[in-house]
Amino acid sequence: MRRPAPLPPQLQQRTFTLVEARVLGVGRGRLQASDITNLGRGLYLHGSGPPDPLQVLRGLTQLHRGIWASHQTAARIHGLWLPRRLEQEHALHVSRHRSSPALTLRGVTCHSVLQYPDELVAHDGIPFASPARTWLDLASAMSLDDLVSMGDQLLRNPRSQFEERAAPWATRDGLVRLLATHPNLQGIVRAREALELMRVGADSAPETQLRLAIVRYGLPEPELQLRLNPRDDFSPQADMGYRRYRIAIQYDGETHRDPLQQARDNDRDGRFDAARWRYFKFGSPDLANGFARACHRVAEAVLEARRPR
Repeated sequence: MRRPAPLPPQLQQRTFTLVEARVLGVGRGRLQASDITNLGRGLYLHGSGPPDPLQVLRGLTQLHRGIWASHQTAARIHGLWLPRRLEQEHALHVSRHRSSPALTLRGVTCHSVLQYPDELVAHDGIPFASPARTWLDLASAMSLDDLVSMGDQLLRNPRSQFEERAAPWATRDGLVRLLATHPNLQGIVRAREALELMRVGADSAPETQLRLAIVRYGLPEPELQLRLNPRDDFSPQADMGYRRYRIAIQYDGETHRDPLQQARDNDRDGRFDAARWRYFKFGSPDLANGFARACHRVAEAVLEARRPR
């Protein structure tokens, strides 16, 4: 079998459009060679392996001006948490302003929305819905607790030594303004309910879901990122707890299996124990049963702490 002629360097190992290929003199026969995948919609991919979603989005936004990545697709690129049901869906989602003509693209979910310029951001030169707008777009597709979990992620203060940002993705005031701008959006009622329940301080979706379960059990809302000694910035922290009752609560997920993290966890656990705090550590089995056992154990500890001595 004869080897296909080399592509122009501008088209190699990337997604390109039919127009780009024609301008560079690439004929139809070359586009049918085995090293090129026809992605449809006038898009082609040179090279092996599955297409990079960013490359496909880049091609789509070149072909169809005025569209941007949104919904689950934007959430994945931003690194926002998604519930398993949405995480397992791999279709590309794009949006277009509702005043623009309708758009149908094979294999792509297209949304028509009211969008303002400050609700878009650029990632690697590709327009995306901002993290806050992505949260709002998904309000109708997520449960209340899932929406609160993603919302807590928007509000949390990042650890600049581990993340490439120093400021939260959103503020409560900013989200209030966003919701006021879109009073008729599908899912707006759920988004308002979620905003009332969102807090700064959760580092993961399970932490948020544990907090919500504790409150719905009838317990007081716990303090988040509870430091053993609030006057010492180097004092160990628990995910949440009740200082008044000397109760600390920790959720340990997958990241806590790292040996270095386990050593830090053991030091933290020991210092809370030495200070005579009731210390609870929960994990994925507790998440799987909705934290029913966890809430019962914490409630017993709160009740015991309230008894007269």
